[in-house]
Amino acid sequence: MALLDLIAGWAGRNGRRLLAITVDHGLNLDSPRWNALCEAAARKVGADWHLCRWQGEKPPSGLPAAARNARHALIADVARDAGARVVLFAHTADDVAESDWMRAQGSTLGQLREWGPSPAWPEGRGMMLLRPLLEERRETLRQWLSAKGTGWIEDPANADDRFTRTRARLALAPLRSPEDVGPSTFTPEPSQKRQEPNVLPLARPLPIGAGFTLDRSTDAATLAMTLLCASGTRTPPRGDRLRTLLSRVRSNEVFTSTLAGARVMASQRAVVIGRDPGRRAIPEMALMPDQPGTWDDRFEITISQTGYSVVPASGRLNKLCRADQQILQGVPASLRPTLPVLIRDDGSAPVLAWRQATVLALGPRRLSLALGETTQECHLHATIHGETPPTDLLSNQELHQGGPHQPPTNRETR
Repeated sequence: MALLDLIAGWAGRNGRRLLAITVDHGLNLDSPRWNALCEAAARKVGADWHLCRWQGEKPPSGLPAAARNARHALIADVARDAGARVVLFAHTADDVAESDWMRAQGSTLGQLREWGPSPAWPEGRGMMLLRPLLEERRETLRQWLSAKGTGWIEDPANADDRFTRTRARLALAPLRSPEDVGPSTFTPEPSQKRQEPNVLPLARPLPIGAGFTLDRSTDAATLAMTLLCASGTRTPPRGDRLRTLLSRVRSNEVFTSTLAGARVMASQRAVVIGRDPGRRAIPEMALMPDQPGTWDDRFEITISQTGYSVVPASGRLNKLCRADQQILQGVPASLRPTLPVLIRDDGSAPVLAWRQATVLALGPRRLSLALGETTQECHLHATIHGETPPTDLLSNQELHQGGPHQPPTNRETR
């Protein structure tokens, strides 16, 4: 409620549309009343309002994490449909302290940042979260609302000590006297301090979204995010496996390894990270005309024609035409089978997806946003290096015109 009231004034002064989103998780009988209160609050300050519901069966365990994942995905979908690229959340200094406490107890919960990408994937692709109240105390905001005569909702689940978040609040409660304790009290120990995002170009996209090259001087955060962006997976690697891989990367060792759905290939010349084709099956997906489809959580593909499906190049590389195979020469051979090709319902030869469709590699933007390389809303619409192929790569006339799909004489046998 405090964030809504604060941001409404800014939106009005700057002529910006404000959309308030309520997520009904279907977990409390008071939800209808809460939804009505949220709608009334939004309308009162001149904001639009949207209600979305978490449908389906709820998991018997891990409910808070499942609810959080569903909430972020639903919010990202609504924001995207509204044309927004930035979603504001009202996390406070107390939330930061609780998250730090939970991680110290072994939780894999991510760190709260003032400006960072949506954790929902692929729903949150290209979406940023802004948390302008991270230095404010929860109790301070309550006092401010009370002074204005504005109410708020207290979720009874916050008092349920079956949940780790509640236990964190109880553990930190003795430190929370607003008279003598400020946000600095909740600063984690030096070993737990939140690191600023690395803006150095330690990871660089490979051609046509095939993966990334990684500098051996990389840090753990960059390595973890590069693995996710190359594989299209959601859960970042942590703990001993990540530390071991980081040590091997930094040691100049020549090796091949896998982690988080990604394949890491370290040679004397470079460290290359791409999608591990053996981790999970790469799907086949039918394409609908003029409707962007997210394939393998790594590519967004849009085609204007009917009768096409996108499939992995694995088992089809020897059927590609010469122009397509020439393009693939710039991609490490082990990663070529993971790239998208199009097949038609009539059984004609496959073609690289870039030949007939508009293809956006999602990994480069995901990595750029995660590493803090985009700091302003106005830059979120700019093209990111590696999202689309270089113009000269697709300049062949045969390629542009959808030329003959005759496989080469010297066939590749992958």
